[in-house]
Amino acid sequence: MNIAIIGSGNIAGQMAVAINGLDETFHAYAIASRSLEKARAFARKWNFEKAYGSYEELVADENVDLVYIATPHAMHYENAMLCITHQKAILVEKAFTANAAQAKSLLSLAKKEHIFATEAIWTRYMPSRQIVLDLLDSGIIGDTISLTAEFSYPLSHIKRMHSPELAGGALLDSGVYPLTFASMFFGNDVIKFESNTQLYHTGVDANDEIKLYYRNGKTAQLRASMLSTPKNEGVIYGTDGTIRIYDLNNFSKITVYDSSDNIVKDLPIPKQINGYEYELIACKKALGAGCLECVEMPHAETLLLMQWMDALRKTWGVIYPFEKEQNC
Repeated sequence: MNIAIIGSGNIAGQMAVAINGLDETFHAYAIASRSLEKARAFARKWNFEKAYGSYEELVADENVDLVYIATPHAMHYENAMLCITHQKAILVEKAFTANAAQAKSLLSLAKKEHIFATEAIWTRYMPSRQIVLDLLDSGIIGDTISLTAEFSYPLSHIKRMHSPELAGGALLDSGVYPLTFASMFFGNDVIKFESNTQLYHTGVDANDEIKLYYRNGKTAQLRASMLSTPKNEGVIYGTDGTIRIYDLNNFSKITVYDSSDNIVKDLPIPKQINGYEYELIACKKALGAGCLECVEMPHAETLLLMQWMDALRKTWGVIYPFEKEQNC
């Protein structure tokens, strides 16, 4: 599978590490940047065969099998549309788009053109997700009652994080992890949201507090911040104990406690290259089977999470400049 990357930043480098660490059926084929010099430097560093100074040149290459889109959120829609109109399968970094309207438009076109598309929210693809699901199914902590999840890091110094034009803010970058955590382990039958945010001086959300109420009575208390000190973990509470998961974006440790807070077991995480490889393996499997989506992250899930985030931003009054122009 000839893999190409649009965008040559840090996250593109992480994907390159995964590609290079996989077997020879995954080929680091092409990189595209708006700067040919940057593309060539990336290609040299990560052993990519081709380097392009424009995205248009990359999608015109008939040998590209899958394009990983690693640009900022605000550019995902435009970049993904370019790929789909050139019949290229896409793996789009989270958040899939800036809003649900863009996601719906992209997925509709992909379906119409019979083009594979999936969101690169890596926690959905990792084997550690199934480890937690198996624990819950085993009844080791009894009936589940609630969960908490937080993904907070001081990131406001990064331009894309505080820029409304780049769909910045804590929600799309960090908040998507706690929301995904709740979705993976408690499902999506949410009947009510409660939330608050602290706005950054640029108008984007900076500190987000979100509570989900489920139809079955369960609750999820979530937090994301681009200002506060680092905290990155989730806890699932049951009638007979708890499961604590360290590092929401790439589970590093899973510990089970009984009702007296004694450790019952520590579960090891399978050895990995860096975690990005599972997305690629899933894409290769889906493409080989002729599927248009990955079972790990179906289109319906992508669209629902975007709708959740839209609803939260609407409550907070956070609107990106390009949304005003598009009446989104």
